[in-house]
Amino acid sequence: MTGRRIVSIWLPRLAIERWWRMQERDLDAPPDDAPVVLAVDGPHGPVIHATARGAETSGARVGQRVVEARAAAPHLIVAWGDPSGDAALLDRLALWARRWGPHAAVDGDGLVLDTTGADHLFGGEAAMLADIEGRLANAGLSARLAVAPTRGAAWALSRFGPVRAVCHDPAACAPLPVAALRLSDDGARTLSRLGLKTVGALADIPRSALMRRFAKGREAEPLVQLDRLFGRLPEPVAPADAPDPARAVIRLSEPVQDPTPHLPDLTRALCAGLARRGEGARRLRLTLFRVDGEARWVDQRTARPTRDPDHMLRLFDGRLEGIDPDMGFDALLLEAEAERLDAAQPDLAGEVDQTEALAQLIDRLAARLRHVTRPVPRDSHVPERAQALVAALGDAPAVALDRPPRPPLLLETPEELRVLYAMPDGAPMRFRWRGQTLDVARFAGPERIAPEWWADRAGTRVRDYWRVEDARGRRFWIYREGLHGDKRGLRDEDGTWRDAPPRWWLQGISG
Repeated sequence: MTGRRIVSIWLPRLAIERWWRMQERDLDAPPDDAPVVLAVDGPHGPVIHATARGAETSGARVGQRVVEARAAAPHLIVAWGDPSGDAALLDRLALWARRWGPHAAVDGDGLVLDTTGADHLFGGEAAMLADIEGRLANAGLSARLAVAPTRGAAWALSRFGPVRAVCHDPAACAPLPVAALRLSDDGARTLSRLGLKTVGALADIPRSALMRRFAKGREAEPLVQLDRLFGRLPEPVAPADAPDPARAVIRLSEPVQDPTPHLPDLTRALCAGLARRGEGARRLRLTLFRVDGEARWVDQRTARPTRDPDHMLRLFDGRLEGIDPDMGFDALLLEAEAERLDAAQPDLAGEVDQTEALAQLIDRLAARLRHVTRPVPRDSHVPERAQALVAALGDAPAVALDRPPRPPLLLETPEELRVLYAMPDGAPMRFRWRGQTLDVARFAGPERIAPEWWADRAGTRVRDYWRVEDARGRRFWIYREGLHGDKRGLRDEDGTWRDAPPRWWLQGISG
């Protein structure tokens, strides 16, 4: 299953609890067991919007006309509800809930949070759910919560599962009623007429039979919600203040086996929308919808924001060949995760920015080879640690170290030298390397690099680097490892270090 962790928070009594808190603030709250209902305007008169527990014991229910409820229970206390105020409170709670995860949004009569990778900050998922419930209780709000790998499973368990359910497999939702699929009344009635009472009963039916019965349009609701619950269809958590995603869609009048001829129009439409927003794409997702209701998608990333339709098109070259079209594709969707991209133009000489050309080359290589890396600087003075290889399209923090320039060619593994003659505590005047004897004509240095105590093992010796040039003009970057009398290099059985002669190594070549 996916590694996502989604928390669903159901606030079934938010409206009545908010009303009660406002009454307490005004010192006008009725007794706790009072049969209070909140009403809103309906098509045929006021209807019940929320109920207190005292009213529920009298038979009042949400959606019932007030006159009918009062006919059965004349002692009901009716007050006017405030749905807009309730919605505003939910919006504020969504922002407040981001303390448990960066993405939180209103979800009907509750909240949904993406807490992937954050539960360890609160002592685990069970402790995190207890913390959320406790903080809501302190605010006067009762809640039911659940965490699961998908949004649909979390929603189902928060409303129909055990208290503070922690789910790692959506299959745990099988015993729940079909209402846990977030169906409309029509969809629930359809399943009831077919004798399907639980999520598991619906999931056990062969998919081909479900496709014939729930083909398209509104009738496809049970199948779509079932796929969302089991994670076969994506359902991201989008905060209310998140920007609208940049997207372009093409709906085809007839299914096609090969969607490639339609990609140019799709990329041009997306880039036109990005240009209006002043943005460029950093991540792309091409989704292909089949006529049988299945969807397939291809993801791509870019080294820099782009809104070049031809470049986007090349990123998908050869990426659609392994996708099974079955009976064909009838819709194409291209979405972009965008960043700001200001308009640019060639310089006065007509030259194009070479960094943009390099970024596009990296994109094309990464799209075809899949494992392209690039070197990035690291915060270390030790040459072999001063850079690392990262994914070509990955982000790396900027590192600015004030250090002398390095040779253009560094050996992957330093090669040991045999020094024939050296100045005391200075550079060698003659050394042997790869079977040849070299005489040093001039040198510069030393540059001392001390061990990094947080990374090196005990006993690591100091290095002194020299730049040397031989009689033929070849330049080398060599270093002496260790100093005379530093009591490093050899370790006795009792753990004490004893002196060892320094060793010489060649690490770089300048020309």
